[in-house]
Amino acid sequence: MVFPPAVARRLQATLAQGGILAYPTEAVYGLGCLADDAAAVLRLLALKQRPWEKGLIVLAADFAQLQPYLAPLTPELAARVLPTWPGPVTWLLPTLPKTPLWLRGTHTSLAVRVTAHPVAAELCRLAGPLVSTSANPAGRTPARHLWAVRRYFGSRVTLVRTGTLGDNLRPTPIYDAQTGTCLRLG
Repeated sequence: MVFPPAVARRLQATLAQGGILAYPTEAVYGLGCLADDAAAVLRLLALKQRPWEKGLIVLAADFAQLQPYLAPLTPELAARVLPTWPGPVTWLLPTLPKTPLWLRGTHTSLAVRVTAHPVAAELCRLAGPLVSTSANPAGRTPARHLWAVRRYFGSRVTLVRTGTLGDNLRPTPIYDAQTGTCLRLG
């Protein structure tokens, strides 16, 4: 377990009450909240000054946490995507019709990642899948230090002080699973 029990309970409670966390990921600090909490996601989008139409990344500790949002994977998609997880690769995958707009935006796909980062994965195991986006206002440099997160967001987010950033120097690459096209270099 990454967190001492008292810290784990506090973080679980923060997320369950609609809170937004700032936590280390593979390359930068991320902002996250429970993916199924529409009010929390909308607050996160407002903090980032990010339009909902763009969609967000949903982060999970394992593939089972993502399945409620995704159309069943074809064998071809499974062969392309599943060997890269857990790991620092984000994939756009087709969604189920019931997947909330606050997650997928105006798209019929959803950006998802099964993370290998110990802190991010433990948060997902504790609370469930999280929306995960870089800790910065839109158009600004993603935070690579806790002081930068605090400068951007003050006390409007709860800082996770456990762990460090992963070894990646850039946010995770994003690929369209259906075409194999790279949408964001890592």
